[in-house]
Amino acid sequence: MTARPDILCIGSVLWDVIGRTGLPMTKGNDKPGRITRLPGGVALNIAMTLKRFDLTPALISVVGADAEGARLLDECQAMGLITDYVLIDHGLPTDQYMAIEAQGDLIAAIADAHSLEAAGAAILAPLEDGRLGDPDAPWDGPIAIDGNLTEALLAEIAGHPAFAKADLRIAPASPGKAERLRPLLPHPRATIYVNCEEAGLLTGTSPTHAEDGVAALLAKGATRVLVTNGAGTAAFGEAGDIHACAPPDMVARRVTGAGDTFMAAHIAAELGGAAPDAALSKAAHAAARYVAG
Repeated sequence: MTARPDILCIGSVLWDVIGRTGLPMTKGNDKPGRITRLPGGVALNIAMTLKRFDLTPALISVVGADAEGARLLDECQAMGLITDYVLIDHGLPTDQYMAIEAQGDLIAAIADAHSLEAAGAAILAPLEDGRLGDPDAPWDGPIAIDGNLTEALLAEIAGHPAFAKADLRIAPASPGKAERLRPLLPHPRATIYVNCEEAGLLTGTSPTHAEDGVAALLAKGATRVLVTNGAGTAAFGEAGDIHACAPPDMVARRVTGAGDTFMAAHIAAELGGAAPDAALSKAAHAAARYVAG
């Protein structure tokens, strides 16, 4: 029998194809570097980091009934992640993400999460059919959700009885998907994780500091928020109480997955009982170590 997960991670589970070079790049450049292919996606990145903090995450997502999906699930299982609740769809291909990074900065990326979007609410079946809960006895633990889900599904989750008792931890996945989170912003059990740009998109403001982003989100009705600002100060706030933390100095060697690492480390720290300042510091240091390679 599968052990009860410590946390559910709902969203993108896919293959990351990342090209990195230590040289500067501009549009149209062709530079030497390294190309890697590894398990990724926001939900999976969060789950992998949580596992490193000795938590047992379960993935809620979709993969295709293809060789790529089978291999991806095998790799997830080898890392100790629970994959029993991942939908395997015979009509959809396994999703993937492609990015190019230069000198620790993201140059361009394409996220092909069309299968996750097409599967829609079907991935939530384990939360409704008794395997992980049902509307009368909903899951009452933490759930990490990413904005690769459609806006319609995120709006449905905001009022769904299967999520009524959960500790929701929500991230947009990218600035282009930030506004999908708007229905969840006022949810009383939600913690929203965004960067400054995403905070601005959600609030119609232009925060230059993380503390400004936190204040704007709280003013819009958010209950708990955490805002990052690249190599700048990160901030956490709830009920008008704002905490800030500057990350340690480091040389960035990679960027894809840094925000997911930050979020997962913060969740793990809070689940371990850390106070706001300590949880923020642990998350900042974990993300710095990740970015430094």
